[in-house]
Amino acid sequence: MKKLIIAVLSVLILQSVQAQDKYFTKTGKISFDATAPKSPEDIVGVNKTVTCVLDTKTGNLQMAVLMKAFEFERALMQEHFNENYVESHKFPKTEFRGAIAPGTSVNYAKDGVYPVQVKGKLTMHGQTKDVTAEGKLTVKAGRLQVQSVFTELLSDYAVAIPSLVADKVSKTVKITVDCSLDPLK
Repeated sequence: MKKLIIAVLSVLILQSVQAQDKYFTKTGKISFDATAPKSPEDIVGVNKTVTCVLDTKTGNLQMAVLMKAFEFERALMQEHFNENYVESHKFPKTEFRGAIAPGTSVNYAKDGVYPVQVKGKLTMHGQTKDVTAEGKLTVKAGRLQVQSVFTELLSDYAVAIPSLVADKVSKTVKITVDCSLDPLK
């Protein structure tokens, strides 16, 4: 009898995991590193309030990032970032809308690490560009972990680097995404 109950519960749990289509977080993490090779200090910002939604049926992935939520080691960097570079008063949010590339195989019902490619549109500083990024999607105990590292040119998003600090700020920014998603209820 005990084995039958365990078997029935296992089937019900598996069905509920498979029935779950959308995963969500408001506490995802995105960081960027815009440190130039000869810079005496690191130009690194971290945002731990990223909203991310993944629809496992369609592969659609959306992220939203409030620019003022990026934190820096020094308050002056944060002020310059918001006022002079990303102009967060004019462009308060960065968004990504895309999907896991067709042909990518992820078994959301089975724990494991799956390599993925994501394609979509990144809108930052009023500019929208096509983006393709490699990453990994980890399925573990009914939760999803989305991770990626990719680079973007600041000039593609009309982010100007003043000549006064051109030797400190890289023209290319390295972006790291790390979001733990729970089933959307």
